[in-house]
Amino acid sequence: MTTGTLKPSKEKKSRKSKQVVIVDEKSPLLPTKKHEADGGSDEFDGASFSGAVFNLSTTIVGAGIMALPATMKVLGLVVGIAMIIFMAFLTEASIELLLRYSRTAKSVSYAGLMGDAFGKYGRMLIQICVIVNNIGVLVVYMIIIGDVLSGTTSSGVHHAGVLEAWFGQHWWNGRFFVLLFTTLAVFAPLASLKRIDSLGYTSALSVALAIVFLVITVGITVYKLISGTVLMPRLFPNVTDLTSFLNLFTVVPVLVTAYICHYNVHSIDNELEDNTQIKAVVRTALSLCSSVYVLTSIFGFLLFGDATLDDVLANFDTDLGIPYSSLLNDIVRVSYAAHLMLVFPIVFYPLRINLDGLLFPSARSLNSDNLRFASLSVGLIAVVLLGANFIPSIWDAFQFTGATAAVCIGFIFPAAVTLRDRYGIATKRDKILCIFMIVLAVFSNAVAIYSDTYALFKKNPTQRA
Repeated sequence: MTTGTLKPSKEKKSRKSKQVVIVDEKSPLLPTKKHEADGGSDEFDGASFSGAVFNLSTTIVGAGIMALPATMKVLGLVVGIAMIIFMAFLTEASIELLLRYSRTAKSVSYAGLMGDAFGKYGRMLIQICVIVNNIGVLVVYMIIIGDVLSGTTSSGVHHAGVLEAWFGQHWWNGRFFVLLFTTLAVFAPLASLKRIDSLGYTSALSVALAIVFLVITVGITVYKLISGTVLMPRLFPNVTDLTSFLNLFTVVPVLVTAYICHYNVHSIDNELEDNTQIKAVVRTALSLCSSVYVLTSIFGFLLFGDATLDDVLANFDTDLGIPYSSLLNDIVRVSYAAHLMLVFPIVFYPLRINLDGLLFPSARSLNSDNLRFASLSVGLIAVVLLGANFIPSIWDAFQFTGATAAVCIGFIFPAAVTLRDRYGIATKRDKILCIFMIVLAVFSNAVAIYSDTYALFKKNPTQRA
């Protein structure tokens, strides 16, 4: 996603025809066709359909999938699965509105579209929301990686990490050192890449690792179903009083965060060789991700039931009652930790660009200023690293980002642009849908925030090692 004062090219031809796009010095950081990175002359001929699908899928399937089985514990399987599917359709509708208005306004970024609709304050607002959301998401990634490798403690029960189980407790496999090493060895090199399409292969690998996690989880659950050791799951929510009813809304921010990818749609669209394929890219990515979400939620909840933790990976530290349980546990946890490491740069990419656009709106292209590029990258990675060592759990991070920035990025802002309707292209159906999205988003998240705040005063928050 690009930021700043975005001016569409004065002359733009089909990417398919391999024509040059003429832009000025304020043009978006992501080229529509050719890009001279760092003053070089290398030409970029456009991203492929599969590469775009993998990048968008990687943006979607991040840490949110790990909290989805816990939402089944709150909603029950029937309502929970229905909500996952419903959110997929709602996400597609909001992205379609973004793309339609972006085409009409000739905006090549989310910030540009908000600037076109609401001026510089609209552009600044979306930039701030993306910054808050993506920092929160990256903190969640690091928390999960720390939990997997170094262990975590929930409700007084310690869940050993992979390194701790293999080598015992040492200073070098403590949470802070492990996250610091991961940051320097993995995150920093990947975050230094300046074009999102450069991450196409790592995105494909990250999706494959997520599927490895899913296949093993499904296999373990099917084995236990056949052996008759899986209890009947709860199908519907258990509502006994007002508090339990309000608690249902605490899953909304988690579901919203699970599908947020809007901040990368324009970046991926701008790099596509044929940008008429972007709608198919979105549908394919959402179909793939929602299928993974549904299967993970069903089989994760079947496997652990009401013992499902906020981060389901932490459940894979005990004997599952199957052959090679310890080996499979390690494969599941390590494969998903590796997945998150590869997802990190996809989310970090728009974070850095939006912060640059907010702080230096009139500066030259970030890609051509190595000092600014490096300074922003180092500063942001440091903030995320510190956050991961002080925020208590992924549920807390999801609640905050999902109830604030994520819901604005995913639903409120696309609906606001449509209702603003500067170009008179919104249909009656569009406006009804947008009003519904805003009311649902505001009401659900207000109740979720109230419920969480109320819970904080009723009991001590879960502590993490």
